[in-house]
Amino acid sequence: MNDQVMDRAKFHAMTEGTQADWDIIRGEALVHSPQGGKRVLDHLRLLDGDVGGYPVDRFTHSLQTATRAYRDGRSESYIVMALLHDIGDTLGAYNHPDIAAAIIKPFVSEEEHWICEQHGIFQGYYFFEYLGLDRDMREQYRGHPHFEACADFCAKYDQNSFDPNYDTAPLEFFEPMVMKLFEKPKRSIYKRALA
Repeated sequence: MNDQVMDRAKFHAMTEGTQADWDIIRGEALVHSPQGGKRVLDHLRLLDGDVGGYPVDRFTHSLQTATRAYRDGRSESYIVMALLHDIGDTLGAYNHPDIAAAIIKPFVSEEEHWICEQHGIFQGYYFFEYLGLDRDMREQYRGHPHFEACADFCAKYDQNSFDPNYDTAPLEFFEPMVMKLFEKPKRSIYKRALA
């Protein structure tokens, strides 16, 4: 926080809030919210050096996944989803897809959100048997409208992005896409209030 004195709401409980209080809060949100991409990028950088036994660290894996999606001609929102699909690894070892999906939900299509949310189960097709799990766990979603899209994401971009020799684009390449995507939500209960 900077040294400037900021206007602050006067209430101690929301039941005491006034229009003037909420005008202050909304004004701050209008400045803060469009900068979400910067905060997301800062968090993504936490994956740098987090190897976890893999051939490359999770940061490189994320960059490779996004690079492959970019080179395949995917949309910017899809590329950002690919970049951020494992951002939850540092916070949620047991539910990282849920964290990533929650972060991107207001900014991507329903299909892209579903891919991100379910990629952990779909990715298991390639390794669950080695952990004593059912590699066909994803079959519970067979018939879902986005089943093939998620299987495609894992096959083309996710499961094969552990190559230390792959010509991976740097984060700086993706930063403008992330910043643009996080400026304005496509779907959120706050979309109209922060327009």
